[in-house]
Amino acid sequence: MTGRLLGLIEESGEGQAEEGARAAGFRWSGARAPGAFLRELRGDPPDVVLLSLEIDGVDEHFVRAVLNEEGRTETVLLSAPGVSLDRAILARQLVSGPLLREPLDGDELARELRRRSPVTNPLRLDRLPRFVGGGEGELVGSSSAMAGVVRQIAEVGASPASVLITGESGTGKELVARALHRTSLRRDAPFIAINCAAVPETLLESEFFGHERGAFTGAVGRKRGRFERADGGTLFLDEIGDMSPVLQVKLLRALEQGEFERVGGEHPVRVDVRVLAATNRDLALKVRDGAFRDDLYYRLAAARISIPPLRERLEDLDELVPHFVRHFAGVYERELEGIDGEAMRLLRSHRWPGNVRELRNVLDQGVRASRGAWLRVEDLRIGVSAPRMSARGDTGPDGYPPTASLEEVERDHILRVLEFTGGAITEAAGILGIHRNTLARKIDRFGLRDHVRGE
Repeated sequence: MTGRLLGLIEESGEGQAEEGARAAGFRWSGARAPGAFLRELRGDPPDVVLLSLEIDGVDEHFVRAVLNEEGRTETVLLSAPGVSLDRAILARQLVSGPLLREPLDGDELARELRRRSPVTNPLRLDRLPRFVGGGEGELVGSSSAMAGVVRQIAEVGASPASVLITGESGTGKELVARALHRTSLRRDAPFIAINCAAVPETLLESEFFGHERGAFTGAVGRKRGRFERADGGTLFLDEIGDMSPVLQVKLLRALEQGEFERVGGEHPVRVDVRVLAATNRDLALKVRDGAFRDDLYYRLAAARISIPPLRERLEDLDELVPHFVRHFAGVYERELEGIDGEAMRLLRSHRWPGNVRELRNVLDQGVRASRGAWLRVEDLRIGVSAPRMSARGDTGPDGYPPTASLEEVERDHILRVLEFTGGAITEAAGILGIHRNTLARKIDRFGLRDHVRGE
């Protein structure tokens, strides 16, 4: 079977519906009333729904409710010969495709289902546009939400203003920062990034401003900090909401005066730097709670760009998925023609709590696992709890075989979490509930350093 057809039709037509569904490779299930239909739709989203306009309660509001349900992909409407012209016109306004007639013809339904089958509507890589630059680090998506982000980048990119970029983890805040840098007058100067949450508090000031020889134990020579290295260009401060109050004061001074002193230094260092900052936290709330300085907040947020989560722009999957598949097909030397329709249906039905980063990781693993010309649903493992194959054989009910050693299970789980966080050690340590340094030692012990993103 290639999919499931859920119907709300007259009982007399269910035999033809089941026959047509079977002929097209679909599994038929029918509901007796609108309420039961909606419950089943929400509990187990089908590939296609079939609605009769002759059923009591199937009106404009009901059809719109069905269309708004996440996970539903296609809707087919049935219209009896005696249905009013107003209802027929309404149906054409709400749903694309032909309006099937009652009494239902099984062969006609089969033809319509084959046209809408997720397996027969794949995404072919050679028929999809490539994005300018072609690199993995491109901003991808033409949804109205992403069009708004691109418009904001164009509006503030060339200005000298600081920009605060907000959005959930994994939405692509650094990509927006790099796009702002590329559209600025500083595009030919350095773009320097630092993750404020990934550097230990005791070292963050040195990372920002550098240090002089002998400033502290281990300071065997002078070091240029990120501010100094970004002179003339752009400094990107990721996860700015995790910065300590003491360092907030020093950062504010550097931004206002354009100068700072290295740790252990006595002479000011002047720089010309544009600062872009990003956070997945509510900085305004932290300001109200006294955890973040209001003057620093307003200094950083001269302009603001908010990136929508992937679940709010699922239409961008039709561009994001082939974009990443192309990239990883090149990395792993896979000759892929595209992504089959069933795999796309699975990707479209997921909520993507990890946003674009999670999608990237799923497709990275999926392309590596692929063996045919098409990326298929069996190649994809979605969600942190998705079972993984172990070197010891088939997985058990908990995602690993009972013959696996504790060390194998620990390594496997750390790898899963690293893939979920895009290789971010700090975020992975938080999920695992251990200190970042402890996780770093385990990563070295298990040989997982290739799965770590530079921080």
